[in-house]
Amino acid sequence: MLSINTNYGAAVALQNLNATSSQLQVTQNRISTGLKVAGPKDNGAIYAIAQGMRADVQAFNSVTASLNRAISVTDTGIAAGQAVSDLLKEMKEKALSAKDGAIDANAREAYNAEFTALRDQIATTLANAAFDGSNLVNGDNANIQAIGNADGTSFITATGRDLSLGGSIVSLGASATISSASAASSMIATIESSLTALNLALAQLGTDSKKLGIHKEFVTKLSDELTNGIGNLVDADVATESARLQSLQTKQQLGIQALAIANQAPTVLLSLFR
Repeated sequence: MLSINTNYGAAVALQNLNATSSQLQVTQNRISTGLKVAGPKDNGAIYAIAQGMRADVQAFNSVTASLNRAISVTDTGIAAGQAVSDLLKEMKEKALSAKDGAIDANAREAYNAEFTALRDQIATTLANAAFDGSNLVNGDNANIQAIGNADGTSFITATGRDLSLGGSIVSLGASATISSASAASSMIATIESSLTALNLALAQLGTDSKKLGIHKEFVTKLSDELTNGIGNLVDADVATESARLQSLQTKQQLGIQALAIANQAPTVLLSLFR
């Protein structure tokens, strides 16, 4: 039926054109944002999952920062321990020289002065072996903990070692001297036992640092995998969307032409009155 009041063809053409325009807007948004799920309106379930994973990724940034701090504190302690080990070796050399009973008083005094200077340097080295206020080797702090997971319920611990003079590791006293041949002789054994205990403590600190480094590497990989997983969920396939854009633009143009043709249908009625 021909009617001037109702143009069903134009209504259908308009519906199709509106649908195409809506699809075109979605595709344009995906191309401009690079996301197929940019908000909960796009896909509520996927958006919620992705947001939860994004929260974990951000939490892992804090975990990595905590691990980096613990590694730095531990490595600072290791550096100080190595310096102490080198100082003890020099002190042993001075003690061996002072053990010789044939040297004169001036030479013995010189050896003793060098020995005490090295001894005092150990205390100075340990006092300055702090990073961000934490010191693992001067006996002040028992250990340091780093956050191990995104929930903050797991910790990686680096145990402190007391390398201070007169302690259980470096048994050499803070007032030790080699002012006599007998003192120098007994000091050699003390330094040797201290070196043995110190080397073990350094090995343990090295193990703790390595443990922290391994966990940091794992956290970094885990964070990368989560980021990749988020991309798999929400990222748009730009190549596909580009092809879809071309198709929808063509479809939109055809829809406009179809609507124009449908709108011209009522003009046919004018020919009935000629």
